Amino acid sequence: MNDKISNCKAALFDLDGVLIDSETLYTQFWAEVGRHHNLPSPTFAYDIKGTTLTDILETHFPSPEVRADIDRLLHEFENNVVYPIFPGALEFVDSLRRLGIRTVIVTSSDDRKMDFLYGQHPTFRSHFDAVVTAVDVTHSKPHPEPYLVGARKAGCLPEECVVFEDSYQGLQAGRAAGAYVVGLSTTNPASEVARYADLVVSSLAELMD
Repeated sequence: MNDKISNCKAALFDLDGVLIDSETLYTQFWAEVGRHHNLPSPTFAYDIKGTTLTDILETHFPSPEVRADIDRLLHEFENNVVYPIFPGALEFVDSLRRLGIRTVIVTSSDDRKMDFLYGQHPTFRSHFDAVVTAVDVTHSKPHPEPYLVGARKAGCLPEECVVFEDSYQGLQAGRAAGAYVVGLSTTNPASEVARYADLVVSSLAELMD
C-alpha cells in the first residue's frame, strides 16, 4: 500500500464511481434528462458529476415544476436501481480501519438515496465512521466544503486525509481542501484524472497489492 495512504489519519471516499459501480447508470439517466429538456451541452451528464441534486436543479432547470418532476423521476430511478459494490472496495476500506485510519463517505447524494443503498446492503454503513451527504453542506464539489466537513467529522485536519475520487469536480474538491488525492479511472480516462490527482489507480482493490 502507498505510504501516504497507510500513514494518513482519515480516508475520505466519494461514493459513486469509487465504492459503488453506478456512474454509467447515472450518466444514462442524466443524459436522457438533458435530451428531454433540450439542454445544449452534449456533455451535461458528465458536467454535473459530483454536484448535489439541489445545485443541478437550481443551475440548469429554472422551472419549479420541471425541478419537481426531475426530482420525482430521479428518486423513482434510485428506488429501483441496483447498486453494485466494486469488488475489493470494502475490503480495502476495512484494511485501513485495521491500521487505525478513520473512514468517511463524502457524497453529493441525498439521504433518500443513501437509504436505498443501505436497504440493498445492510452492513455497508458499518464500514465507515461517518457519512457526509448533500444535507451536510452548502456548497457542492468542486468547492472544498464537502471534504472539509469530512475531515472535521473524522476529527483531523484536511492535510492529514487522503481523498478517493473519480469525478473531475470531486478531484478538484479534494485538492482544494488540501488533502492527498487518489484518482480512480473508473469514470474518466486515467490521463485526464492525473491532472487533478496525486496518484491514479484503476480501482480501490489495486491498492491492496
